[in-house]
Amino acid sequence: MRSSNPVFSRRGFSRDNSGYAGFGAGAQAGAASQGNPYASDQYAGNPYAQPSNPYATNPYAQGGPDLQQGLQAPARATGRMTIDDVVTKTGITLGTVIVAAGAAWALSLPVGVGFGAAIVAMVLGLIQSFKAKPSPALILAYAAFEGLFLGVISKYYNAVAYGAPMQAVLGTMAVFAGVLIAYRTRIIRVDRRFTRFVIGASIGFLLLMVANSLFAVFGGGDGLGFRSGGLGIAVGVVGVLLGAAYLALDFKQIEDGVAYGAPREESWLAAFGLTLSLVWIYTEILRIIAILNND
Repeated sequence: MRSSNPVFSRRGFSRDNSGYAGFGAGAQAGAASQGNPYASDQYAGNPYAQPSNPYATNPYAQGGPDLQQGLQAPARATGRMTIDDVVTKTGITLGTVIVAAGAAWALSLPVGVGFGAAIVAMVLGLIQSFKAKPSPALILAYAAFEGLFLGVISKYYNAVAYGAPMQAVLGTMAVFAGVLIAYRTRIIRVDRRFTRFVIGASIGFLLLMVANSLFAVFGGGDGLGFRSGGLGIAVGVVGVLLGAAYLALDFKQIEDGVAYGAPREESWLAAFGLTLSLVWIYTEILRIIAILNND
């Protein structure tokens, strides 16, 4: 947001609907409906159905007599999102970030170029966040510019605190694994209250960081001190926790998208969300490590 995540409000899959994370909350007819984010009363439970669709009896049917009777067809046969799709798209997106970061590191790009790339990445991320459908080209362009930014600041922090980037990578992996385990075991339960709290806390966090930056620019020094000393460490920990909360939101959206038949193209949106959250967590951990080394 920036901390590095420009999307404070996850819009979710199937954005034409309303409800949690952008999903419709209406009950579906003729199918298991409780909690189905793709439910819609308008067309007998099929959010993708047209009024004349003869297959609307099955909320996930794309066509074909077997699907009309409620039989489950393979996800790939009906163009629905799968976990494999999400893993593949996330790998491509994160791979683009890593390659761009490696190039920026190897070329020793100046800090100014890195922050310029961050601004471009933020703009691209915002554009994608408000698009009706995911754009692979836009997401990969975001990943490339974000990678340039990460490569520049990682090399800078490595000079300040040798080994900090690798430690931040390991920390990010640990947070990802921890949140995934907590989510799968239902230690973390993502519901409307959780979502509202995370979004509200994120907005407050952003406002504090903007205020700190303005004081730093016009007043000199470290602004309000939110990025140095003990207070800086505390703020960094809050940033990591918020990033972890967004990972939980990402996992919930992916789980719902796979369970309720989101279009396969939405796997790009899932990859985009995961990348945003991981970048956020990485930058916050990097700052914490740098502060600890300076102290």
